[in-house]
Amino acid sequence: MLQGRGPRAARGRDREPQGHRRAVEQGQPVSAGGPGPAVALLDYEMSNLRSAGKALERLGARVWVAGRPAEAEGADAVVLPGVGRFGAAMERLEARGFTGMLRDAAAEGTPVLGICLGLQLLFDESEESHGVAGLGLIPGTVRRLRTDLKVPHIGWSEVDWCADTLLAPSGGGLADRTYYFVHSYACVPADDDDVLGMADHGGAFVAAAARGSVAGVQFHPEKSSTAGLALLGRWLEGVTARHGAPA
Repeated sequence: MLQGRGPRAARGRDREPQGHRRAVEQGQPVSAGGPGPAVALLDYEMSNLRSAGKALERLGARVWVAGRPAEAEGADAVVLPGVGRFGAAMERLEARGFTGMLRDAAAEGTPVLGICLGLQLLFDESEESHGVAGLGLIPGTVRRLRTDLKVPHIGWSEVDWCADTLLAPSGGGLADRTYYFVHSYACVPADDDDVLGMADHGGAFVAAAARGSVAGVQFHPEKSSTAGLALLGRWLEGVTARHGAPA
């Protein structure tokens, strides 16, 4: 769990500072078993927060939007979504203080999930923005797709899960392996053991990668129907296993 004062109970007319733990939408999480793990969605103005947040809420997670590191305190896990350019995203993460927070979270073993550009930001660098350092949480680089097909790659592709992970455990559970992609670049981990899944767009590319408690997917699980929800559900199960069921 990210350290800090944790959630503050509402008292009378007291209101939390503007932007503090902004709910994705008011209402109870959709979960027969009650509220799930606490998940902070990082807002650095280069991400689609609503769709990711609603998908996690549908699976029972307690989700809020964090615009600063202090607003993520008390979270069991962190989601780093992202759309746009690598360099601009790293600049905004740094400006908001998220780069240090994410590195600390990884060092502490806090689960971190990167989505689309969020996965790429976990790596050391990208061809899209030469000279800009990434978070360096997964050793490797990000390269433009090597393909004769149209780039960006937009559409549905099947993922071949090649590792026994919380995202795709052995023994089944992810019968539908087709996910929605929108990207021009793909990650190249320095260590093949960090590769979780592969997809193809006129050439194989890494669709998911992880190291320690840090994982990421190149596709958009929140836009991938039942397959995406199943994958996010697996990730939340791992978060719960680490922290225990909420009281």
